[in-house]
Amino acid sequence: MTHTSDETVQKANTAPAGTRGTRTDRDASPAAHDEAHHTDVSGGWLRPAVFGAMDGLVTNISLIAGVGGGGVSPHSIVLTGVAGLVAGAISMGLGEYTSVRTQNEQVEHEVAKERRELERNPVAEAKELAEVWIKRGLPPELAHEVATALSHDVDQALRVHAQEELGIDPHDTPSPWVAAVSSFVCFSAGALVPLLPYLFGSHALWLALVAGAIGLFVAGALTARFTNRPWWSSGLRQFVLGIAAAGVTYGIGRAVGASVG
Repeated sequence: MTHTSDETVQKANTAPAGTRGTRTDRDASPAAHDEAHHTDVSGGWLRPAVFGAMDGLVTNISLIAGVGGGGVSPHSIVLTGVAGLVAGAISMGLGEYTSVRTQNEQVEHEVAKERRELERNPVAEAKELAEVWIKRGLPPELAHEVATALSHDVDQALRVHAQEELGIDPHDTPSPWVAAVSSFVCFSAGALVPLLPYLFGSHALWLALVAGAIGLFVAGALTARFTNRPWWSSGLRQFVLGIAAAGVTYGIGRAVGASVG
């Protein structure tokens, strides 16, 4: 054993300089063995958190721009912004909880139906699974052999069938409470940003809009951490979309304020 190891080391050391350490290093510590190789995409918190933060920013920037464009007092602007923050955060939290809970209940229903089919007719289900694998390029004999062996364990067969036929993992569904809390907290944080200048004593609408615009860019840039997009591109995209929404509501506010006044 020692002799073989020495030969391996010697071959590695005498390899050409351009290739030395490349394949060996990659195989020695593959990325798939690293627990942090992938981010969590199924925990149920990222989508509601991003959606909540962006919605809070856009909603309150638009509200403040709309009522501010209508010529109301700073006190009314703050009251409108706070009401929008509270109502929006509660609505987002309840909406996320209900939607994720309903989705999980639908998954449970489909998984229960699949379990009944596996228990009643395992041979037909194994054949169906094998045909799926054959279409993907697996040799027919091997596909039928693996599917038949898998059918003897209902729990494992159920997990594989759910993944192949429904595209889900029945043991890895998102938490409705995580989604609700993430959405509630992030919406509140986003909606608070354009209110900060008023809460610190400023009466200038433009300052609130600037604070909101900065918040939009920063929030968009932070989402790039979970994607492959450049941070400035994600930030700029959210900045443009949010400012466009604020511009529309400001124009409507000006028009309504002028007609009512």
